[in-house]
Amino acid sequence: MVIALNKMTNMPSFIARQPWLKLKTTINVVRAFSTDYSNQSRGGLPRFFSPTLPSSKGGVVRVQGDEFWHMIKVLRLKVNDRIELFNGKGCLVEGSIEKVDRTGLDFVAIRDSVVVHPHEPQWDVFAALGTLKGGRADWLVEKCTELGASSITPLLTERSALISENRVDRLQRVILAATKQCQRLHEMTLNPPMQISSIVPMVARSKLSFVATAEGTPIFSTLESSNIEAKGSLIIGPEGDFTEEELKMITEAGATAVGLGPHRLRVETATIALLATLIMWSDSQQ
Repeated sequence: MVIALNKMTNMPSFIARQPWLKLKTTINVVRAFSTDYSNQSRGGLPRFFSPTLPSSKGGVVRVQGDEFWHMIKVLRLKVNDRIELFNGKGCLVEGSIEKVDRTGLDFVAIRDSVVVHPHEPQWDVFAALGTLKGGRADWLVEKCTELGASSITPLLTERSALISENRVDRLQRVILAATKQCQRLHEMTLNPPMQISSIVPMVARSKLSFVATAEGTPIFSTLESSNIEAKGSLIIGPEGDFTEEELKMITEAGATAVGLGPHRLRVETATIALLATLIMWSDSQQ
């Protein structure tokens, strides 16, 4: 039997002519890699957050609150459906829904839990996001989560002096939602807001730190002479930039001033541009 290949899709022509069969084939390919826990962008079973996980096969935990609502009311999951639970610290367990009642559900593990170590290096983000209006801060935090930042710290500066507690609570919810969406197993840490003077010791201890500034050396020129490290920091100032005194404190602590192109960037744009560059550079060095 000769099977002709579609020149555009490189798949058998009879599959290309039947979209439902193509979709089914694609899903099977994704599921074939469902046990590769090192690939956190994989597809597979629905995944939900739980601070407590069963440690071994047969263990049971109770799921309530927002995750219970999402499973039952949004996704319409039912008894015997298979799902995964993760705790945001690298631990993941596969199991199924054993029982559902009005207040929650019981999850039973069908495999022992697995622990996945975070990818190296890890980047800590310090961003002056207090001045961002509307959903811009949410967007910044969401994208930092997706890209793989280890932590994010709202930076308090002379030109960005406040951030409300309600806003911090909201950002924590954004992080959890983004963690689930991009299938991270390690939840990004949201640190309390910090003054410039408080981050100076952290910068001094970090072997690799970058601060974005209009007068800095282009980032790629800087990276050409840099050695990859296991942990680093990137620092983004407010709209209006750091004061001269603030920038002096940061650079004297050991941070390298880097430029991100010829245009003035918003806080969230500069943060994501620098983080994405460093993530891709890190990956290329491994």
